[in-house]
Amino acid sequence: DDFQKPLTNPWKVAKGKWEVVGGAIQGSELKADMHGAVVRTNIAARNLVIQYSFKLEGAKSTTLSINDAAGHNSRVLITKAGITARKDDHDHAGPDKAEVLQVVQTPIADGEWHTLVVEINGPEFLARLDGKQIAYGSHAAINVDKTNLGLPVAGESTSFKNFRVWEAPPKADWAATKAKVIPAAADKSK
Repeated sequence: DDFQKPLTNPWKVAKGKWEVVGGAIQGSELKADMHGAVVRTNIAARNLVIQYSFKLEGAKSTTLSINDAAGHNSRVLITKAGITARKDDHDHAGPDKAEVLQVVQTPIADGEWHTLVVEINGPEFLARLDGKQIAYGSHAAINVDKTNLGLPVAGESTSFKNFRVWEAPPKADWAATKAKVIPAAADKSK
């Protein structure tokens, strides 16, 4: 979805105000909702590549939220301070808990377009910001069928465009690539 038109099926607005602004869809939190703005789309896959562009416009944070049949599964949290890859707590009732996989501190200024690419293969979770910064981790709870994806926005607004999803098995050379990419990502995280 290029997000150049108002949201329609398969996207479902759960909370907030969603409108087309400047050729992109903009989500804004509404105080009356007492919850961040959220839009979701259903998906049925285990191993995915997700790519989209975003622009912070006063938001405290935005997230790529990935759910499974039991609830929240994993996410990439984006703030002005950087990105966090995380395995989520399904229901906040235990016994599972949210676990940070990796935090990458990098400034993300308001008003600038950025591209996020997330690759999920089995238990592995890799988030790449602008083709440079990488947050990586692995958790057995991520290795399940996914049911939907969401774009939450906390605060003023965030714009989104060029949302793409592929079902994708890993390339044959993933082990060699991982041996190069992951240590470099660890050096950049704090």
